[in-house]
Amino acid sequence: MIDGSIMDSSINGCDWRPLVTAPLVLDPKTTAFLFMDFQNGVMGRVGDRAADLLARAASVLEAARAAGAGVVYVRVAFRPGYPELGDHHPMAVIKAMGAFLHDSPDTQIVPALAPRPTEPVVVKHRVGPFLGTDLVPILSARRVETLVLLGVATSGVVLSTVRHAADVDYRVVVAEDGCADMDAEVHRVLTEKVFPRQATVTTCEAVVAALGKGV
Repeated sequence: MIDGSIMDSSINGCDWRPLVTAPLVLDPKTTAFLFMDFQNGVMGRVGDRAADLLARAASVLEAARAAGAGVVYVRVAFRPGYPELGDHHPMAVIKAMGAFLHDSPDTQIVPALAPRPTEPVVVKHRVGPFLGTDLVPILSARRVETLVLLGVATSGVVLSTVRHAADVDYRVVVAEDGCADMDAEVHRVLTEKVFPRQATVTTCEAVVAALGKGV
């Protein structure tokens, strides 16, 4: 696990390792927490890990709210007829299944992380939350500089968000145990080898502690 690390690479450019570690610092005024794809139709895919995952995510949610940080939800959903999806798109399997319609139960946020009326819920039509959504103006309105990411799946929405957010100069923090993937080995490789190149990878407990310290 890597927390607040400065990263470097070996000669072959593949072995990224922490050189210096520092305590995680979060400023609630400029930090937004993205709770991504914690939907009824998604959580079943992580099996018996779901309960513990949701408990950890709920602890982060409570701390973020208490600190006055931004809280934003992301969910995937489509209009009847799936006008957002062409048959050629890799996500067209959702269309073929008739799943994830906007008002269906499977697209709703799980009750354990239910959003408050003032907390925005971004509806996306692709893997990542940026393309074709109102996420950017929501973040800009709060003058957000740091994004803390939690979500399912690690190889889906989390990976896509890390890449895009880092490329547009957000500071990115990934709560590793606030994420899950259907493939545990894929989750491990991403959080240990890939994400640290562009993000701080830490734990839900460390995020809660950082919020408790303030700035």
